Amino acid sequence: MTESVRRPGDASPEQRVTEWDGDHAHAQTTVTEVDGELLGVDPAELADEDLIRELRSLHRTRLDTLRHAADSALANHLRRTAELETEYLARHPGREVDPSRLRDV
Repeated sequence: MTESVRRPGDASPEQRVTEWDGDHAHAQTTVTEVDGELLGVDPAELADEDLIRELRSLHRTRLDTLRHAADSALANHLRRTAELETEYLARHPGREVDPSRLRDV
């Protein structure tokens, strides 16, 4: 098994991810740039079908990324998931909630 190499003082993937305040993802820019490489289209520019497709792809690969990806890939996955989910919630604030998914209080 390959171990992650982290130098003292390096932030964990969770610390590197876009900040989430419960309602919105906060980032310096809407498209992240790492070493001159753009990491994703601004979610606000995606059509609804493309946004759903991107979310499905991220959720389909979630466990594999969490268990086996390099720290930088996991950080990117976390950031992108937050960006896309924030955009989805902004577009669908009154989304349908399945009653069977609710807990008794």
